[in-house]
Amino acid sequence: MKKLDDTAILVARILMPILFVVSGFGKMGGGYAGTEQYMASMGVPGFLLPLTILLEFGGGLAILFGFLTRTVALVTVVFVLLTAFIFHSDFSQAANQINFMKNLSISGGYLLLAVLGAGYFSIDRILNKKW
Repeated sequence: MKKLDDTAILVARILMPILFVVSGFGKMGGGYAGTEQYMASMGVPGFLLPLTILLEFGGGLAILFGFLTRTVALVTVVFVLLTAFIFHSDFSQAANQINFMKNLSISGGYLLLAVLGAGYFSIDRILNKKW
């Protein structure tokens, strides 16, 4: 059963960060200026964009490879909840309702990952030498 659990955690770690890695990568290229303007229009200072990219892209890769998984997952939970409340709390728009609920669901998944850890197939296991 343990191998099945570790395999399921690996699959989750592959699937969960796809959204963040792609989004962070997009912000590094042509989407930087537009994202910065959108953040400013919502009252979020543009100097936070590099940190957002670091968390989305770098944190996404960290989750993918199982590196600092619990810490990155907890930071991601906070980030995603803040994003939900700042950018998706205008429930008069159906898209915001859906994105808000999507963010809650993502937060739940990352919270579970923070509790479970990265599993056997991870850099965390190698660094902690739990064979």
